[in-house]
Amino acid sequence: MFRLLLLTFAVALTTPLTAAEPDWIGHHGHVVTIDAQFRIAEAFAVRGDKIVAVGSNEEVQKLAGAGTEQVDLKGRTVIPGLCDSHVHPTGASLYEFDHPIPDMQSIADVLAYVAERTKVVPEGEWIVMSQVFVTRLRDQRYPTRSELDQVAPKHPVLFSTGPDSSVNSLALALNKIDKDFKITDGQPGFLERDAQGELTGILRSCTRLIKTKSTAKSATPEEREARFKELLASYNSVGLTSLCDRSASEGAIALYAKIRDQGELNCRVFASASVNAQDPLDNIQAAIEKIAASPLHQRNDRLWVRGIKVFLDGGMLTGSAYMQKPWGVSTIYSITDPEYRGLLYIQPDKLRDIARMALKHELQMTAHSVGDGAVQTLVDCYEALDKEFPVRDMRPCVTHCNFMSAEIIQKMQRLGVVADLQPAWLYLDGRTLLRQFGDERLAYFQPYKSLSDSGVIVGGGSDHMQKIGSLRAVNPYNPWLGMWTTLTRQPRGMTEPLHPEQMLTRQQALALYTINNAYLTFQEKEKGSLEPGKLADFVILTKDPLTCSLDELRDMTVEETWLGGKRVWKR
Repeated sequence: MFRLLLLTFAVALTTPLTAAEPDWIGHHGHVVTIDAQFRIAEAFAVRGDKIVAVGSNEEVQKLAGAGTEQVDLKGRTVIPGLCDSHVHPTGASLYEFDHPIPDMQSIADVLAYVAERTKVVPEGEWIVMSQVFVTRLRDQRYPTRSELDQVAPKHPVLFSTGPDSSVNSLALALNKIDKDFKITDGQPGFLERDAQGELTGILRSCTRLIKTKSTAKSATPEEREARFKELLASYNSVGLTSLCDRSASEGAIALYAKIRDQGELNCRVFASASVNAQDPLDNIQAAIEKIAASPLHQRNDRLWVRGIKVFLDGGMLTGSAYMQKPWGVSTIYSITDPEYRGLLYIQPDKLRDIARMALKHELQMTAHSVGDGAVQTLVDCYEALDKEFPVRDMRPCVTHCNFMSAEIIQKMQRLGVVADLQPAWLYLDGRTLLRQFGDERLAYFQPYKSLSDSGVIVGGGSDHMQKIGSLRAVNPYNPWLGMWTTLTRQPRGMTEPLHPEQMLTRQQALALYTINNAYLTFQEKEKGSLEPGKLADFVILTKDPLTCSLDELRDMTVEETWLGGKRVWKR
């Protein structure tokens, strides 16, 4: 993707915008520009919120005036500010507001946590767990109804991983669900049963049937703001200066706007507003028109509502991603039907109608599409629309797209479709997926090199949803772990890489979280590289990510993070 040029400078690589003196100059550094030639500079200058020069020490320092602050970088590495292409920060920041949630590695851990909660939660009140993925438990299964009954016979319990969940007998009874229950709301899902036809307590794609009442304390608006600012600081601490909220609620967008107006939104936010694809089309159209009419839909480098997000299929962590071939009978996912392919939530005609509305209102369309069946459905939708009007400049997106094929990639390249992937899922879940699907079916699982070679622009993200802490989060948002994963393709718990032919280079890994994500968000002319005229978002590191060891890359320490020419974090 990029060619690295190590240059000895006789002149500056790039010239300043004007003759006015810079506010700040960093010199004698190792400045990884990530420009089109991936050049390495020695110094750069900032005025206001923009970079005004990048080049040799001599040429850049000549620009200094009486008021210019000059900082000796002492050989430290500087890179552009990093971007995460997929987070859910407002919910994540409040995930442990009521009480800390321990890390759970097994069913025993899950049951121990539920048992402890029975000592705190009054009898008859709900105990709810969310997003403890069974693929990440050593047992690789859901807790059963009987197991939950044993540790919490007097409390209704919901163990939810999103649309899929497991509940105990009291939870079923309170929701009037028995062995004769039928789903009649016209939405997807089914209740699992054992060989005798009894409910196991596992609900596939129908957690919506379980109505809970939480006893957890609620955050005040002030507490909500404080927790969100704490998370922003955590993002800054690992080098993140930009975020994509890939299912932003009205409340989340309002919070971003409020903190921006306070001057404390220390990450740039690109928002894909949440749209419920299960609503009637008239309601969906009204929602899209409302989003497009918002003042926040106007280009803004700090907060920009520029897309919509819908859910097309289930998940690979829950056994409901929509696949081109059957999943296969599975003890991991409790799949008994040999023809089961997962769940598709939106039929192609309706999907095409939604995408057309979004793109015609200058809203980037994306859909949660995990399985190759869902990815194919979405890309086919974009191809059909391309026959009505060109879609390339609108950069339609596929979110997750974990399972792909050579044919899908070729079509994405031809149409200009971009991709939003989460490398840490390969690290966390590769071992389970290999056991479920086998090596051959994973040849195009997160196929970074194939995508790069074909020219498809891919952004790196995390799908951060729970907890503050870049590595303790349920989906870790540490971008250095993400880069390390694309370089090693080494799943947790395995001694061999998963399809090493799909490994990236160091330059390509850095691009995922910088210039590629800038392109995904229509902002490659404003950020993503260190060049004159671009925003002065940059990160100072302890090591050079292009040459340090892989272990050092994974454990990278950020010394300082700057946003728009202002330091927002220092170690």
